[in-house]
Amino acid sequence: MFTNGGGPRRGARPAALTAAALALGGAVMHAGPGLTALGPVRRRFFPRLSGQGRADHVAVTFDDGPDPAWTPAFLDVLATWRVRATFFMLGSMAAREPALAAEIAAAGHEVAVHGWAHRYTVLRRPGAVAGDLARARDAVADATGAQPRFYRPPYGVLSTGALAAARRLQLTPVLWTCWGREWTPGATPRTVCATLTRNLAGGATVLLHDSDCTSPPGSAAAALGALPLLLEECAVRGLAAGPLADHGLEL
Repeated sequence: MFTNGGGPRRGARPAALTAAALALGGAVMHAGPGLTALGPVRRRFFPRLSGQGRADHVAVTFDDGPDPAWTPAFLDVLATWRVRATFFMLGSMAAREPALAAEIAAAGHEVAVHGWAHRYTVLRRPGAVAGDLARARDAVADATGAQPRFYRPPYGVLSTGALAAARRLQLTPVLWTCWGREWTPGATPRTVCATLTRNLAGGATVLLHDSDCTSPPGSAAAALGALPLLLEECAVRGLAAGPLADHGLEL
């Protein structure tokens, strides 16, 4: 914009800079909670979010199902070991496989929410994140007949919008203490278990995936093979394995 004299309108540049600064500040505020995706940061400064629970217990959790190609096999291993776990379900998968979601709950496992689709919350508007999370919670509850208590964002990356939506929906965000990284090239059951046990201790929350719908084909097979190795390691260390409901988190 120009004045009658042809020069820039007074105050236009400061106003534009202020608007840009506000936009940048809003983006930083929205994405700020994503720093908790960094394991060392989370474990040191946010132990509850990291899933630190009872010293004699390990919480066993799974993401990305229910998947008819893999989840039943995970359920069989858990049944053999008489261990219950927590399944963070994608709402889209629960809606597609409601009978399998119901089977998980009927077997005594805890159901939780992983969002509707596997998308970064920091790349979406808060309103879209809130709608996604509400839709996912309802899909999991409708399929299983159980009301989810816990929420884990895709990729473990939170945003201000995701935290606000979870609070409104009475969902407690929980990430993890150690994971198997079964999607890495060349992963095997033993390498997955070795990665898991690197940070395994009493009070840990462990993460595996009962589906490879969002990761390279075969990664779920590595996780499945690692599961009995993990449960055996917990037994050797005298640690009870179970769901987050039994983990003693302060809610």
